Amino acid sequence: MKSSTDKTSLSAMSLWRRYPALKGYALASPAILLMIVALVSPFLLLAGTSFKIETGSSDEWMLSLANYEFFFEKSHYVNTLVRSIFISTLVALVTVLLAYPAAYFIAFHVHENKMLWLIMITLPFWTSYLLRVFSWKLILGYNGFINSGLMWLDLIKQPLDFILYNTNAVILTLAHAWAAFAILPIYVSLQKIDKSLIEAAHDLGENKIYSFLRVTLPLSMPGVVAALLLVFIPTVGDYVTPKLVGGPKGLMIGNLIQSAFGRLDNWPLGAAISIISMITVTFAVCLFLLGINRVRKVLI
Repeated sequence: MKSSTDKTSLSAMSLWRRYPALKGYALASPAILLMIVALVSPFLLLAGTSFKIETGSSDEWMLSLANYEFFFEKSHYVNTLVRSIFISTLVALVTVLLAYPAAYFIAFHVHENKMLWLIMITLPFWTSYLLRVFSWKLILGYNGFINSGLMWLDLIKQPLDFILYNTNAVILTLAHAWAAFAILPIYVSLQKIDKSLIEAAHDLGENKIYSFLRVTLPLSMPGVVAALLLVFIPTVGDYVTPKLVGGPKGLMIGNLIQSAFGRLDNWPLGAAISIISMITVTFAVCLFLLGINRVRKVLI
């Protein structure tokens, strides 16, 4: 006579054979549970905090949309959010444009020690992110490497003051900081391309430029899209780089959030700005993916 444990195991096995998807859900359940605890719960707490408003006593709170109304009433806040989306978009485009040639070279022209090249790409990430931002501040500074070099070559008479504390400095610093995150997914997509397809394009009379535009680039688009998203989404909320190299003209929405939670000690306002930022980024990403899908349908 079989024990109840054996019957339970047999029933579970028969259930998995009948519904194979359940096995996948069971294997993914620890990761799903971790995501719920680590991502969904803080988001719900943040959303709940954004609707709170202090009524006078530190122990008395009420639910209100005042924090959201305050954000949209302040043109400075809205303009900062728009500027953040614009800067992050430029950062993503610049990073991918710089990362694609590096990934292409490793995928198609490096035949030995590819792992060594990939490790070399990640070398800057062996140091602190803050140190990398400070290094760019030293390079772009009034008495930094660029100004000192130009003056030593007698190309300028006095240091240039427009290469630091502006939007361009933020874009350059963020593009360098996130370069590896763009190179790796593009490299993976290029590495998976069947080389015989490129050879077939050459055999049919296509030159290298047209074979790249018609074969290599379309087949590597999943990696390009992944790289754009990997760079765009986190850079919107960056506040360290804009604060150190951006100056007043390069501040982003992350600086407003950090100020609300820190200097202003207004957690409900900081939570409301965070929620608005997340919704805006989600909407922008959805529009981007819809646009990519439309372009793919037209090309196909």
